[in-house]
Amino acid sequence: MKKIKLNECFTIIEGDSFKVLKTIDKKSVDMIFADPPYFLSNGGVSCHSGRQVSVNKASWDITDMSIKEKISYSRKWIRLCKEILKDNGTIWISGTLHNIYVIGVALEYEGFSIINNITWQKSNPAPNLACRCFTHSTETILWARKVLSNGKKGKHYFNYSLMKSINGNKQMKDVWMINLPKKSEKQFGKHPTQKPEALLERIILASTKENDVILDPFAGSGTTGIVASKLKRKFIGIENQEEYIKLIVNRFNEVKKI
Repeated sequence: MKKIKLNECFTIIEGDSFKVLKTIDKKSVDMIFADPPYFLSNGGVSCHSGRQVSVNKASWDITDMSIKEKISYSRKWIRLCKEILKDNGTIWISGTLHNIYVIGVALEYEGFSIINNITWQKSNPAPNLACRCFTHSTETILWARKVLSNGKKGKHYFNYSLMKSINGNKQMKDVWMINLPKKSEKQFGKHPTQKPEALLERIILASTKENDVILDPFAGSGTTGIVASKLKRKFIGIENQEEYIKLIVNRFNEVKKI
């Protein structure tokens, strides 16, 4: 376990999330964004830049699990996240059809109440090569709050007025049309499940205030932290792959120049 502090508000911890989460102070985090393994790497194919490519993400994208094992795995890290989340804090979890239903079950088992089921619609998804089903063009993001020991739900923060303002002064709906990451967001390298900064910007603005503490237990390319830094939030990221930690550091250093 190695702590890399890039400034007073931006910390990366190199290590296994299941171990690192146990070292973080209880009820010290305002919001968590998590993009856990999708259980997607099954040897199939997809399309990228007009070329046929494998859908396999990496060794960390676990696939050889039964349904019960997947639920158990998800409950374990969600339980650890709950312990460090403030009572009025919230958690956002992104996934695809391969894991999001397991995540939903795990959240309820671990004492969370789902606030919203956000559908992120990609305007530029990869085409369907098999032509045997509809083109996959969405991901689901579950937004949830804690159910407290007294049975009441945490009083979560939601910047309703800002969301309405940026949506043309109309109530924002739970389907968001946002493009995949821009080329500029991948100039130092890329992650197979990298999220666009625009997506994290909306999530962070909707559910946190300046100086709030945001944690990402599967930091990947560091998009959560990069956006948190731009929006004057504090960030803690956990990542166990050295190549992605280097990517995060390079992205952060570039932001400092702006």
